[in-house]
Amino acid sequence: MEFGAVLQTNPPASRTVYLAKLAEQHGFDYAWTFDSHLLWQEPYVIYSQILAETHRIKVGPMVTNPATRDWTVTASLYATLNEMYGNRTICGIGRGDSAVRVTNGAPTTLKTLRESIHVIRELANSRSVEYNGAQLQFPWSVGSELEVWVAAYGPLALKLAGEVGDGFILQMADLDVAEWMIATVREAAEKVGRD
Repeated sequence: MEFGAVLQTNPPASRTVYLAKLAEQHGFDYAWTFDSHLLWQEPYVIYSQILAETHRIKVGPMVTNPATRDWTVTASLYATLNEMYGNRTICGIGRGDSAVRVTNGAPTTLKTLRESIHVIRELANSRSVEYNGAQLQFPWSVGSELEVWVAAYGPLALKLAGEVGDGFILQMADLDVAEWMIATVREAAEKVGRD
């Protein structure tokens, strides 16, 4: 079983780095942060320092979204950090609630979320992908490995998480609702031959 700690990237950034180091020292496998650029500090900058000062912990957002950054930029961030620090990143992604709503935007559609997961995953795993009518691949990225975990709440988003996610991010404390959500994700995964 693996464990993760969720950290807010509140100033000072050095405290977030310290807490991630502490999490690693206490056996945690993941240091997750939020990714809402107007509410908290920029996580990817902080990830670089966390990775520089740790040895095994993986870092990633809980969660990023397809609307804030171009998908190729997001993939490049992961591929770069993976090259620098030995594949110690993970991508949590959702439709974009706090990061998008705070700018008076609306969360992306499930279609957009599905497409973004595909593009980010392929590029960040050193593979070629079609994006906006062009075939793209990072010529400098070799051997990058990135899992993409999906945050979801509603039935259709949960289905998407099961169909395409490498993992499922559940941010819910109600036991009955959590059981239903997990079962929905598992059922969707099984229907497309995934576990």
